[in-house]
Amino acid sequence: MDTKLTFPRAQKSLKKGYKPSPAVAKAKTEGKPLVALESTVITHGLPYPENLKLAQDMEKTIAENGALGATIALMGGEILVGLTTEQLERLAQAKDVRKVSVRDFGVAIARKEMGGTTVAGTMFVAEQQGIRVFATGGIGGVHRDAPFDVSADLQQLGRSQVIVVCAGAKSILDIPSTVEYLETQGVPVIGYQTDHFPAFFSRDSGLPVEIRADSPEEVAEIAEAHWELGLKTGILVVVPIPEEHAVPKEKMEKVIVEALEMAKNDGILGNKMTPYLLSKVKALSGGESLEANLALLLNNAMVAAKIATCLTPRVKPARKL
Repeated sequence: MDTKLTFPRAQKSLKKGYKPSPAVAKAKTEGKPLVALESTVITHGLPYPENLKLAQDMEKTIAENGALGATIALMGGEILVGLTTEQLERLAQAKDVRKVSVRDFGVAIARKEMGGTTVAGTMFVAEQQGIRVFATGGIGGVHRDAPFDVSADLQQLGRSQVIVVCAGAKSILDIPSTVEYLETQGVPVIGYQTDHFPAFFSRDSGLPVEIRADSPEEVAEIAEAHWELGLKTGILVVVPIPEEHAVPKEKMEKVIVEALEMAKNDGILGNKMTPYLLSKVKALSGGESLEANLALLLNNAMVAAKIATCLTPRVKPARKL
């Protein structure tokens, strides 16, 4: 690749309101690859200590594949970019943590609340801090039977120059409508070693992907070419869950339909819907969905790290004396 490439919208690491960890600040100065990680999976996804172990395992997986994991969270009126061991412990054990999407940063910072960032929130911070790769489980999307209920993740993908590595959209969603919305937003969707759009717990949603890449180098080349043209959208890389952990689509669909009926009966609406459904799916599947979720998260972290190491290094210029 041409090492003289420049990238639009690069941000300073000390931008007001952001606090990079010492490890992240050092990596940015040296141009070492970074991978952003969300924190709602810690604050709203799993109980302690399972959430702490997952966060540590994801950072370890990223390190083993040549990059540094930067978990994003809010504490004490600041956006933390990378967490120390002590901060990660605090976050994992905290109660009454705000779920922070893009709309929530102002109030969380002004009130000095502790917050876990969503996919959309993490994308925003990653771009602001010049981190070009983000690993997550599954993105949000268009909800079933509620086409007006669209996750902020999709709009943020349309405006953040970040490679988002995921296992597709959460299978509780309307995946065909989600894919259509991504097309409307102009977001390239790359199937990583697959011709099919995965459905989170299952390897194939039944929908094809138009772009396939079989190596991290190829993903990096596509992303750099896209951004070098001045295009402002993110790149969505969809990675099928490892085959040994996949749940058959038909089996999972029965569970999801039952969970959706329970949500309707319980009057669940808005941002409470996704955590409610995931909790019910976990219970109805006898924990099988949780095992699959953990496996795909670690797999996505590995792929994201490999992609990050293939991007053109971007070193912070030395300060003039």
